[in-house]
Amino acid sequence: MNQSDFIKEVDALGIKLTDKQLNQLNLYYELLVEYNKKMNLTGITIKEDVYLKHFYDSLTIVKAINLNEVDTLCDIGSGAGLPGIVLKIVFPNLKVLLIDSLNKRVEFLKIVISKLGLTNIEALHYRIEEYGIKNREIFDVVTARAVAGTNILLEYAASLVKKNGYFIPLKGHKEDITLYEKACQKLGLKLDEEISFLLPVENSERTIFKFKKVSSTPQKYPRKNSEIKKRPL
Repeated sequence: MNQSDFIKEVDALGIKLTDKQLNQLNLYYELLVEYNKKMNLTGITIKEDVYLKHFYDSLTIVKAINLNEVDTLCDIGSGAGLPGIVLKIVFPNLKVLLIDSLNKRVEFLKIVISKLGLTNIEALHYRIEEYGIKNREIFDVVTARAVAGTNILLEYAASLVKKNGYFIPLKGHKEDITLYEKACQKLGLKLDEEISFLLPVENSERTIFKFKKVSSTPQKYPRKNSEIKKRPL
């Protein structure tokens, strides 16, 4: 997906990109490739693939929610900053927190934030299960991409989401969400929407789950006995 195709497909999502945002995305791509030589950030480095499989894919969250109407967003297991950095570039109104358990990746995220001149965004080196115990129900939206299994994500994300807020994981395939009905009930979540579609160009499957926080998550969640790990991108 070249830049012209990217602009066209993003426009179809209802997003109008400015020259500044396009320049920021391009600089983000350059930094991603540069620092990927020093650490394992992504297996995808060809520019056309990054724009399709990382940048466009991150923006598909708008199929589930209007981010112009959202104040705070948390990207758990952010890795190279996907989708959090892309969402901050395109929706500067957002106050964004990026959380990752590997300090080298967090240092990279801080460099990106500085180089792109982004404000109201922070990258933290934290295990999400520990952060969730200390910071409960403070975000309008929590998202995750290419991170752990849905059952684990539900537990860790639920405690961070405000009542009437949303947890919206971006998944690469469909799942039998009925397997998690009991867990959702315990965590104060309900499945509001399931959106399946094909990524342009390569027609690979994508699914977005939109969980609404309908009641407070019990204090015993999240538990400390496992850690979210970013999957290779």
